[in-house]
Amino acid sequence: MVEGPGHVPINQIQANIEIQKTICKEAPFYVLGPLVTDLAPGYDHITSAIGGAIAAASGADFLCYVTPAEHLAIPNIEDVKEGVIASKIAAEAADVAKGVKGAWEREIEMAVARKNFDWQKQFELAFDHEKPRKCRERKPTSEQDMCTMCGEFCALRLVRNNI
Repeated sequence: MVEGPGHVPINQIQANIEIQKTICKEAPFYVLGPLVTDLAPGYDHITSAIGGAIAAASGADFLCYVTPAEHLAIPNIEDVKEGVIASKIAAEAADVAKGVKGAWEREIEMAVARKNFDWQKQFELAFDHEKPRKCRERKPTSEQDMCTMCGEFCALRLVRNNI
């Protein structure tokens, strides 16, 4: 296994993966993100997920998670959780892009749950089961067939109710 760089501009990620795979005779490539910008301290898990999605879609075999505390402090449990979830999001995005079996099916399952306003199923399918539930509970509606953002103007609800 070959460990790759941790900081790579977006426009150089695919070439980096291709060069490594060629030089190392297709050895599994493990990337540390890569972080696509250094201007986001406290949000390195997001810059890492952006780079990780591109790297994985370009052929990287493993993604290393990066925490929001990267370059700032020793991560705590919440930092690790956020970093792992960001990495899982990147991997899922790459799997969908590459047509990996099961990835698109998971996306369709979530789309159906959203269409049906099946909040429980959405929480179950989500990478983080707690955060979406807490977000939903912050501003509950009296009706379960709409999202709190759109309210009565929810496009799915309007179409379903032929309003």
